[in-house]
Amino acid sequence: MTDPRLTELAGLLPGLKLSIDAGDLEHHGRDWTRRWTPAPMAVAFPADIAEVQSIVRWANGAGVAIVPSGGRTGLSGGAVAARGELVVSLDRMNKVLGFDPIDRTLTVQPGIALEAVQNAAREHRLMYPVDFAARGSCQIGGNIATNAGGIRVIRYGNTRQWVAGLKVVTGHGELLDLNRGLVKNASGYDLRHLVIGSEGTLGIVVEATLWLTSPPPETQVMLLAVPAMDALMKVFAEARHRLRLEAFEFFTDRALAHVKAHGGQDPFDTVHPFYVVTEFDADDEAAKDAAMAFFELCVGEGWVVDGVIASSEAQAASLWRLREGITESLARHRPYKNDVSVRIAAVPAFMDDMQHLLAAEYPDVEVVWFGHIGDGNLHINVLKPADLDNDTFVAQCEHVTSMLVETLRRHGGSISAEHGIGLVKKPWLSSVRSPEEITLMRGIKAVWDPNGVMNPGKLL
Repeated sequence: MTDPRLTELAGLLPGLKLSIDAGDLEHHGRDWTRRWTPAPMAVAFPADIAEVQSIVRWANGAGVAIVPSGGRTGLSGGAVAARGELVVSLDRMNKVLGFDPIDRTLTVQPGIALEAVQNAAREHRLMYPVDFAARGSCQIGGNIATNAGGIRVIRYGNTRQWVAGLKVVTGHGELLDLNRGLVKNASGYDLRHLVIGSEGTLGIVVEATLWLTSPPPETQVMLLAVPAMDALMKVFAEARHRLRLEAFEFFTDRALAHVKAHGGQDPFDTVHPFYVVTEFDADDEAAKDAAMAFFELCVGEGWVVDGVIASSEAQAASLWRLREGITESLARHRPYKNDVSVRIAAVPAFMDDMQHLLAAEYPDVEVVWFGHIGDGNLHINVLKPADLDNDTFVAQCEHVTSMLVETLRRHGGSISAEHGIGLVKKPWLSSVRSPEEITLMRGIKAVWDPNGVMNPGKLL
């Protein structure tokens, strides 16, 4: 520990695990964006709330910036440490602290993986319904910091809907106990919801109490081949009308090609422009009959040209892999990503404008897009050509993003649906937030974190 400030921290907290190992700095100093070179001063691995508080208080006195770190699966640069910050990893704070069968809540530490939370709920014959492909590596603290969404928002909503209470260490180093699991609490500002989605700029989540729910009845998974973009929303409208939807996701033939190259199995003999994977309740014969009636109507209308229904859990997992494996299959291409949203009603017009824009601006570059069409969230992945240097590529993509932002503005959308603003999307925050809103956000930041130690440079 050659930096005297780290020596001071180590002396203050002799039991704190601190690392300046090059591998740890590299690993914990970046997220999935891969656009910045990690350069943290060190990585701290606190084991409890008291250590987190002491670290934050030390940072205020030492003038050291903090980057809270979870699973770092975000795509907006929100967990990047590239300017000598201290990364505070919550990896060691990864336990289930308690279960309340009456309230049906699970209390956990922030470093626990989403999948571990889901498994813990399942042990009590309940369900934590927030879900997405990174479930095995993302952490609850990070999910809360970005108000993560995922594949089941259409039925269950975002992370925000499932947070019953939070303990948070502010930028002062104070510990707040917010809402305490109350269902009704009309006692003024709900500070819990300020923390959710704040991207670690107000404080560090050190404990979360999560609501659980009953598992859904038996479900079925169906994969549909769709011949044209304008049929997607017609299929969705009919599915929502006839079925009790758990999820409704779409992807393109280009996305499927990358997943197949990564080991996915295509159940169709013919390539189609668009695909839908949907999951719905199928607990009785009436629900199964409704699913067949839905499929037959869509085929009859020409909105669907082929389809398959999973007949086992293994087949369902295989169909879901075609959607959930997209991000992983694209990673080696270092894609530039847009994560955007519009109101569900605006999806058809926005997608039409978006497709024209992408075709005009990326005539010789592969663009892969997919998304949670049932909640208006689309993911656009621009794949970097091998012969183009990264800085030039990013500059070109940011030029197109500026035009995409104008398209979003026309349709009342957002430049960030579920990955936050971070570093990547800061230039376009004003496209979705008014000057008055941003001024208020800066004021809130100043109250919670007066010395600006919490994840500085992100979001604002």
